[in-house]
Amino acid sequence: MFHVVLYQPEIPPNTGNIIRLCANSGAQLHLIRPLGFDLDDARLKRAGLDYHEYASVQLHADLNAFLDQAQPTRLFTCSTRATTNYADARYQPGDAFLFGPETRGLPEEVLALVPAHHRLRIPMLPNNRSLNLSNAVAVILYEAWRQHHFTGAQ
Repeated sequence: MFHVVLYQPEIPPNTGNIIRLCANSGAQLHLIRPLGFDLDDARLKRAGLDYHEYASVQLHADLNAFLDQAQPTRLFTCSTRATTNYADARYQPGDAFLFGPETRGLPEEVLALVPAHHRLRIPMLPNNRSLNLSNAVAVILYEAWRQHHFTGAQ
């Protein structure tokens, strides 16, 4: 129903957790190269447990390759530099949520690809930098799925 897109992810356990999250929510996971790890990394597999076989994961050479192949309904970027509260957006099936690398977030040129109201921010207390990547993905993905009454869930 939704696309989770990790742009140049760096930390294998985060991606493993997100694989498990996507398997449990029906979201398709897209990984944009270069990756900061190998897909056979033991930490990736351990974090994803045995959910790898239940998740749909695709690799893409770059963001344009993802956009050409997946053709998402709309693209949302997720950034601490954004101003739109993720809970204020109204999501549609086929939307894609793009998250940046853990240590630096999405580059400005990628953020600029989408209109300001498609640049999502998760509220946090002042003087904090960011949430863990897998937690941020879970917050936004479950809000989008909640808006669609958890279609397909038991």
